[in-house]
Amino acid sequence: MIETLKSGDQLLAVIISRDFHEPGIHFFTPNDLSQQLAYMRHPAGKVIDPHVHNPVSRTVQYTQEVLFIKRGKLRVDFYDNSQVYLESRILNGGDVILLATGGHGFEVLEEIEMIEVKQGPYAGDQDKTRFAGVPAASVLVRG
Repeated sequence: MIETLKSGDQLLAVIISRDFHEPGIHFFTPNDLSQQLAYMRHPAGKVIDPHVHNPVSRTVQYTQEVLFIKRGKLRVDFYDNSQVYLESRILNGGDVILLATGGHGFEVLEEIEMIEVKQGPYAGDQDKTRFAGVPAASVLVRG
């Protein structure tokens, strides 16, 4: 299953469930997004031609993160760009999420191991604005 979360026409996140197993190549992001997310499933013997990536100038305005949940359970809280809470999702081991825009916060529900990938170079304190999260009594888990 693939879930796309939006606030209006703004892409907040793409979640690839651990249960998604479609053959072939599936891109889940528009071409103009600075972080591209794809799922690939190929049979044994498939050859992917050797290649190099050419230098191409790109402009990255916002950090976008991809989280690979190796094991455990994580609640992700989604906020719009004005820091208004929208809703939450639960991720489990094997799930992948691209956090594209808006704000986000997390609560670890079961001990997790995860890998984070984001663009660099890291801008230190300029990279993010921290704000108060949703109160526990107001969490709305969907999905």
